[in-house]
Amino acid sequence: MSRHPSVKWAQRSDNLFITVQLPDAQDVKLKIEPEGKFFFSATSGVDKIPYEVELDLLDKVIVEESKASTGSRSIQYIVKKAENKWWSRLIKQTGKPPVFLTVDWDKWIDEDEEFTSKGAPEAEMGDMGFDFPNLNLGGGGFDGPAPGMDDDDEDDTEDENAEEAPSAEKEVASASAEADTKKT
Repeated sequence: MSRHPSVKWAQRSDNLFITVQLPDAQDVKLKIEPEGKFFFSATSGVDKIPYEVELDLLDKVIVEESKASTGSRSIQYIVKKAENKWWSRLIKQTGKPPVFLTVDWDKWIDEDEEFTSKGAPEAEMGDMGFDFPNLNLGGGGFDGPAPGMDDDDEDDTEDENAEEAPSAEKEVASASAEADTKKT
């Protein structure tokens, strides 16, 4: 009986990125069909344990323009979509996906970030006219205290505590002196 390797995926409007995480994979076999059938099998380890994955992809793909790359720890596939559109999920199966199938957050980009120059949330925020570092929200950061803040506040508290300590000691001393007097 074969096992399922961990499979991660991400997408763009034109491609799917599928990564099969299987260290030291041997006898790697891949079959992709235009209707969206994805089949992977390999063995791994000294005992040559068999691994298999069979997925019914959500939509059709272009087999001739898809690519594979085998590394020492994983096998990566770039699968060309037949239509340039975002898929709501990787596989046709609805509900909870198989346990071995997860999102590849290292490669993931949201649909609305695909064509931004950086492809990152910061680029999107820049388009809205916000420049967060220059908004002067009063955080102070690492450059010193926020404007209008007295940076001596901490020292004042220590000085006040130092001034209160001797008077507290005097009160304790006088209370213990009174107690000694009453004992005699």
